[in-house]
Amino acid sequence: MSFTLAHLSDPHLGPMPPARIAELLGKRAIGYANWKRRRHAIHRRDVLAQILTDIHTQRPDHIAVTGDFVNVALPAEFTQACAWLEGVGSPQDVSLVPGNHDAYARAARGQFALSWADYMRGDGETEVRFPYLRRRGPLALIGLTTAVPSAPFMATGRIGHTQLAALDELLTRIQSEQLCRVVLIHHPLRSARGRWSARLTDAAALIDILTRHGVDLVLHGHDHRHATVWFESQRGRFASIGVPSASASLGGHHQPAAYQLISVERADNGQWSITRRVRGFGGNDGIVELKSEQLR
Repeated sequence: MSFTLAHLSDPHLGPMPPARIAELLGKRAIGYANWKRRRHAIHRRDVLAQILTDIHTQRPDHIAVTGDFVNVALPAEFTQACAWLEGVGSPQDVSLVPGNHDAYARAARGQFALSWADYMRGDGETEVRFPYLRRRGPLALIGLTTAVPSAPFMATGRIGHTQLAALDELLTRIQSEQLCRVVLIHHPLRSARGRWSARLTDAAALIDILTRHGVDLVLHGHDHRHATVWFESQRGRFASIGVPSASASLGGHHQPAAYQLISVERADNGQWSITRRVRGFGGNDGIVELKSEQLR
């Protein structure tokens, strides 16, 4: 029987709530001004609502969201994101990882873990720990966080030695289980050209672990664009796939909103069969199927 995972990313929820002057210090002031000047026209709540309606119409078995729920990590933004998540689904049916905007300022450090804990808590865990492991159908959903505060005009992410070591141990522990290993992460394993200031700084160490153990799929966001990069591992090659922002409007230089449906089932040869369907805005036609491909 096929199991379908819907993946969307970077909702960048608007409208931006009012902010006190004391909250707009340092990098937040730059991000807030940028939202008011430009980004509010790109990330639209009505576009996001249409994407979410289409996802629910497709009736996936589970939904994954790979970060950047908020914009400058104001306290009121986290409250707004909690309300939106309730409309996405229950914590049992939705898994998420945070993005760099969810840790935009040092004052907000750890706020996402408090606000969205139920959506990031691993099976049997009482606290939020990364990486987390959630077993859903044939999937082992492995959530990583790359969300760390960065300097103004930077959007880098980092996993860190502690999380990398825990990931190494986790993949060793589940090696013998008959599970399709799907990694959820915000930053891509390899950044697009010109995205040095938005890269994952310890990507090489992460790639080493993933290729040494072997996983079946990596899903990410961050770059707000369609992207597929292939890697070779001990268990065969796997794809790292990104999608545009789920709230991105039509027009401009950015790619419009889209999401993907990942269907997984056991093939006759005992291997995982993975099919990917991409749905999103196709000009004046509204949300349509943009692409369908067999990944394995």
